[in-house]
Amino acid sequence: MPFVPALHAEWIKIRTLRPLVAGLAAILVVTLAFSAIAAADSDRSDPLFSAFFGVSLGQIAAVAFGATAVSGEYRGGALRLTLAAVPDRARWFAAKAAAVALPVLAVGLVTGLATLAMGRALLGASGPTWAQGLRGAVGCALYLTLMALFAAGLTAVLRSGAATLGLLIPFLLIVSFVIGDVSAGAADFLPDRAGQVALHSGWDGALGPWSGLAVTALWTAAALCAGAWCVRRRDT
Repeated sequence: MPFVPALHAEWIKIRTLRPLVAGLAAILVVTLAFSAIAAADSDRSDPLFSAFFGVSLGQIAAVAFGATAVSGEYRGGALRLTLAAVPDRARWFAAKAAAVALPVLAVGLVTGLATLAMGRALLGASGPTWAQGLRGAVGCALYLTLMALFAAGLTAVLRSGAATLGLLIPFLLIVSFVIGDVSAGAADFLPDRAGQVALHSGWDGALGPWSGLAVTALWTAAALCAGAWCVRRRDT
């Protein structure tokens, strides 16, 4: 099967499974909700991060979406049927990754722009400038997409969405902050901390907004390559 029909088949799976559709909606809802709370109770020291604070929790929905989209293939022999239709495993995995990335990118852009508009409304004159805000909105979309793909690649390695979420959620919510407090220089290169530099007005570390996203992209590429290798060499 060529790539485009394979991508179409994967998109049909995503849009017809309610948990996946709910996961996409949760990215928008969770990010907006927690951004509103942070903006309403902010000290305005970093107006851009005050507006986009909810991305720190919205990323959990993105991670869950990426993990769930891939883990369904490992239940009930679904992967055998998928590979019978698309024998080229690399092509199938590329189609799966694209089917994960495209809707998250679209939802991420909507989320970023809506969060920016809400943040400027709540923060008023102390809110981020439009230039900062548009960079934050684009960074929001790219970051959420990269984290969803990171989870998708890791799920292909672990063959379990529960294992992926059990590893990533504590890391994103707890471990990364602990490492950051102990060793700020090294922690700046963790996938979440690097990518979220784009959501700050200024940053004292070694990375800038786009170089930080590039570091997250490298982590994501490594996870996807590992997942592709496992699909080609191990999974049946």
